[in-house]
Amino acid sequence: MSLELTAAAPTAPDDVDGGVWLECIECGETFAPFEDIRYTCDDCDGLLEVRYDDPPTFDEFEGRGVWRYNAALPFEEGVSLPEGATPLHRVPRLEKAIDVENLRVKHEGMNPTGSFKDRGMTVGVRVAKELGVGRLACASTGNTSAALAAYGARAGLETLVLLPAGKVAAGKIAQAALHDARILEVDGNFDACLDIVQELAEQGEVYLLNSLNPFRLEGQKTIGLEILEEFHADYDTYPDRIVLPVGNAGNTAALYKCFRELVQAGALDPEDVPKLTGVQAEGAAPMVEAVENGADEVRRWDEVETIATAIRIGNPVNAPKALPGIRNTGGTAVSVSDEEITAAQRALAKEGVGVEPASAASVAGLKKLRDRGDVDADENVVCLTTGHLLKDPDAAFEAGNEPEPVANDTGAVLDLIEGDASPSRGRLRRLLPF
Repeated sequence: MSLELTAAAPTAPDDVDGGVWLECIECGETFAPFEDIRYTCDDCDGLLEVRYDDPPTFDEFEGRGVWRYNAALPFEEGVSLPEGATPLHRVPRLEKAIDVENLRVKHEGMNPTGSFKDRGMTVGVRVAKELGVGRLACASTGNTSAALAAYGARAGLETLVLLPAGKVAAGKIAQAALHDARILEVDGNFDACLDIVQELAEQGEVYLLNSLNPFRLEGQKTIGLEILEEFHADYDTYPDRIVLPVGNAGNTAALYKCFRELVQAGALDPEDVPKLTGVQAEGAAPMVEAVENGADEVRRWDEVETIATAIRIGNPVNAPKALPGIRNTGGTAVSVSDEEITAAQRALAKEGVGVEPASAASVAGLKKLRDRGDVDADENVVCLTTGHLLKDPDAAFEAGNEPEPVANDTGAVLDLIEGDASPSRGRLRRLLPF
């Protein structure tokens, strides 16, 4: 087990009050959390993490949802809709088809705006109010914009979102629009949008709430706390592995931080830390490339393409936090094709779990790793699904059964449903390898 996982809890700097501070993961410089706006280290431009001088234990948590875990967060309460407390589904047919001991699916699509992003926004927008900022902003492949717009509206703050033109699902744009965000469609990909938003933030024009903001990940780490608590309650053990889609790698970084804090508090044995396993689409897989090549840094992919729009990202900003998380927990990373993603989306739907394509990447990745022998049959596994199927209704329609025309007559309906399966249903079943 890595030194970082077994390290003692950090000690608060002398000049920091309240037991919460920011610390650079590269040079170790520390900063008071709410005196100035910063996203990276003043000295070396490294990524920042939120630190606590009293990491929490499970017996400190009370209530429900994200703010059940306020002992592990910077505030007692945030700007809330509310969020969290998402289901950990049993999926017996998938479990049997993939052939693992126990398989559960953590469905983050059941958050208020339909994705895990709400967990980060309830904390991040609360921080924005603490700092007294007037305009929130993000670059987005869709889910971040929907969450920021909703939580910004709740807080009464102006919201600006930059989206790659023609690359965001209609369901997500509709959410941001209805929640009164100002939407700018940029002639470029997500990474280009993020470059612009970062420049606006550096100029003091906006408060950045992409996952480069360390407070976003504080909310997202509650995914890990919920998984550990519920899985342990059901099986009296912790999952051996958590498989999750990777875009900007924020969830990978957040879960790793969650586990480190629990180990530091003595609430989790290092040997019980789940293996973090990242999954990317083949057309947008810079993290997988780095893991497979043993690289310390992730190479930016300037051209990315996949049906999984939520992870169509070529420059994951949280890679410096996420790569150690994968390696130090004994995990791995794998890429899957769009066809494998669609098959997994349909397999989940057959269990009643409706997700957008990027979410299904976790299940597709688990199947691929199990088929290769990289995952053992006796493992307990949780797959994270990050967004609801209605986030991308066009993709859901394409993956589903085609409507069948029928005459306006009961007998015609009976003839159709009692006859042979339609060509469309047979075609879709052949596409499903589960």
